[in-house]
Amino acid sequence: MGNVKGILKAELKRREMTYADLVERLAAVGIVESEANLRNKISRGAFTAAFFVQCLIAIGCEHVRIAPPDTKVP
Repeated sequence: MGNVKGILKAELKRREMTYADLVERLAAVGIVESEANLRNKISRGAFTAAFFVQCLIAIGCEHVRIAPPDTKVP
């Protein structure tokens, strides 16, 4: 998954978080989403860069490594 949808899903998986966990964390910072809406939004990849960053902040992600798929990560 070389897109923002894939990055977000990978970060959730890395932290063993569910969509329900993300809904709860977003609510804590004032962003109200239902679990179903969030699941659809992420599945479609239909969200803004601002929402992407809000999600990363909500789950506690401080760094995101972005590299082409064939690039070896040190």
